[in-house]
Amino acid sequence: MKRIHKLAAEIFCYSYDNYLDHLGVNERFDRLMPDDAQTLETAIEENWSIKKIEKQLGVTYEIATSLRKRAIKAIEIVDAENPAESFKIAIKKSINNALREGLNDSKSIEALVKEISYTTADLSINLKDKGHTLHQYSRHLRREDDCEYHDGYFDEPFTN
Repeated sequence: MKRIHKLAAEIFCYSYDNYLDHLGVNERFDRLMPDDAQTLETAIEENWSIKKIEKQLGVTYEIATSLRKRAIKAIEIVDAENPAESFKIAIKKSINNALREGLNDSKSIEALVKEISYTTADLSINLKDKGHTLHQYSRHLRREDDCEYHDGYFDEPFTN
């Protein structure tokens, strides 16, 4: 899967698997969404105004604003250092979105689990594209410096 397709999938809220299923059979996925993703990436690189994005994409101001925010997140996820970092960034964003929207009942928890499941499936595509296995990124997934609570407390033997 090409980078531009991953950007388009992230921006327009498709899993990589679903996006792949539509490649070669649907102009929207082959050309239209990648073209818009490229336009949005250029807009971010060149710091376009929302009005210019609105005009270039032919969308409302509100949609242009939302697409710009999504594109920024998509670039961060797709261009991460490695598949593990991409996964962690996407998971953090999913959790933050869920908290912002109100993670307070079984329905919202199920929605978050579904989002995390899709992100895990996307990780499998990233690994497949590189010909790598999850095990190769184990160290990246369990980096201790990510844990702000690790202060040596558990390094000492437990005593009563």
